[in-house]
Amino acid sequence: MIRLFDFVFSFLGILILFPLFLIIYIFIILESDGGGFFIQNRVGRNGIDFKLIKFRSMSIGSDKKGLITLGKCDPRLTKMGSFIRNHKLDELPQLFNVLKGDMSIVGPRPEVRKYVEIYTKEQSKILNVRPGITDYASIEYVNEDVILGQAVNPEEIYIEEIMPHKIQLNMKYIENKSIREYFHIIILTFWHISKK
Repeated sequence: MIRLFDFVFSFLGILILFPLFLIIYIFIILESDGGGFFIQNRVGRNGIDFKLIKFRSMSIGSDKKGLITLGKCDPRLTKMGSFIRNHKLDELPQLFNVLKGDMSIVGPRPEVRKYVEIYTKEQSKILNVRPGITDYASIEYVNEDVILGQAVNPEEIYIEEIMPHKIQLNMKYIENKSIREYFHIIILTFWHISKK
């Protein structure tokens, strides 16, 4: 049933938001060299890699300088990139991932292989479900970039503190996965974005 909701919501979202997609894409390519999308390998369900799609918020090649984003103080961010990240608009193209079936609207945020490799056996349980666009961890850490931007060693803080806590929050959904929880997280997400 959740997959049906995912398909319907992602299809309607792409259809309704297509003009916005086009506007964002044009602004990105006008401001900096390169395409409007950023495509990166992420680890999905059952540990299988897939291509995650986002609007590009940084200059080309920025991912080679580090996987952690440091908020507004990150010099790799473009002006348009800073705007779309602040309003979570960079995540919208993931509706295509949901439509394809690589992701769900609700589920643990997919990680890059580098960080999945250091999961414990218990933490690896989050790979038993489709990754998602939003979940309890995404809501709790809506300002994750800012937290990391203020850290002396951002990657260490991410690996030792943020990532384990996010996985604990992921498990809250996985262990209580239901249509009710699915809609509860979607509503909470819109509420927090609107407040921000």
